[in-house]
This record gives sequence, C-alpha cells and structure tokens, in this order.
Amino acid sequence: MLLFFALLFVAFAIAGATAFVIFWPLALVHVRDRHPDVAKQLGAGAFLKPSALSWLLRGSYYQARDPQLSGLATPARISLIVILAGLGMACILWLWAIAP
Repeated sequence: MLLFFALLFVAFAIAGATAFVIFWPLALVHVRDRHPDVAKQLGAGAFLKPSALSWLLRGSYYQARDPQLSGLATPARISLIVILAGLGMACILWLWAIAP
C-alpha cells in the first residue's frame, strides 16, 4: 500500500511538471519582453537554472508589480511546489516501505 501511495505522489509530480512546462516558459518570455532588468538578473537559459528557480519559489516576481507576470508565474510556482512536494513524499514513502 505504501508503494501505491508513493507512485501516486510521483503521478502528482508528473502533473506538476506538465503545468510547469506550460507556465514557466510563458513567464520567462514575458520577463524577456517586458522586464529587461529582471531578465538580466535571471540570465540566459533560465528555464532550469537554480537561481531562476529559487527566484520563482521565493515569489520575487511580485516585486515587478506586473499582474500579467504574476498571472503566469504564480501557476508555475505552484506547479514547482507540487513537483518538489510530490517527489519528496514519494521518496519518504519509498524509504518507509524498504525500511526493515
């Protein structure tokens, strides 16, 4: 039963990844087009850059005071949290299942 729930959490992570690959590139394009100072801060190739992902997780996009950017980055942030939480919970349940 534990491994079933671990697999279910992996499915949540996959669903989060699906949403992430939809919203995060859109948010990055919006940043590139309308916020050159933020784009310079994130750097080139920011899709999987740890600094850009931490910028997203911290919610630093609120500092730009752009409702369109918030509308794109918030679902990307939620999906990134779902990915991390799903994989974390799956790992915990898997470790629990193999513990003697």
